Amino acid sequence: MDPFDLAASLRRAEQRMGSPVRGAIRRPRSDRGRSRLDPRVLAAVSEAFSGQDRPGMSEALAEIGRYCRREDVRPPSRATVYKLLDTLPTTSYRVRDLPSPVREALYNLAPEGRVPGHQLAFYCFNYGDLAAVSFASGLPWLALHQALRLPGWRSRSRGLAEAAACARGL
Repeated sequence: MDPFDLAASLRRAEQRMGSPVRGAIRRPRSDRGRSRLDPRVLAAVSEAFSGQDRPGMSEALAEIGRYCRREDVRPPSRATVYKLLDTLPTTSYRVRDLPSPVREALYNLAPEGRVPGHQLAFYCFNYGDLAAVSFASGLPWLALHQALRLPGWRSRSRGLAEAAACARGL
């Protein structure tokens, strides 16, 4: 018997351990890619972070916890809330209601459309003039936070957006 005979080695291992179980492969979750949090909890998190300025995390978690106790649902962990900050829906704006310099920065969007706040900030910083950048700098903090996580920034534009976020304490 050759000690380097792989087929014989596999046969001996199968005799010792038995044949592998068929069908034991894990299936992916049916709800993958979607939040498993209670919609009421998502609404509470969204409400806590929907202001113009970023709230303190301790105060926001306390507010969310009070709401969850009133509604008798399990509150989210701090880590879950931090992960949600990147994906919470931001305020959307009608293109036709925006100032002219901002509409010009949104060069490829129809005037009848709506644009989420984080995308609006991204376009204003990347493609807008000083007036559009000033408008974007005044958007709610969550829009700036999420815009900075988008790919595709021009280096000078990203630096300007980071400076605006830093000036706002983000």
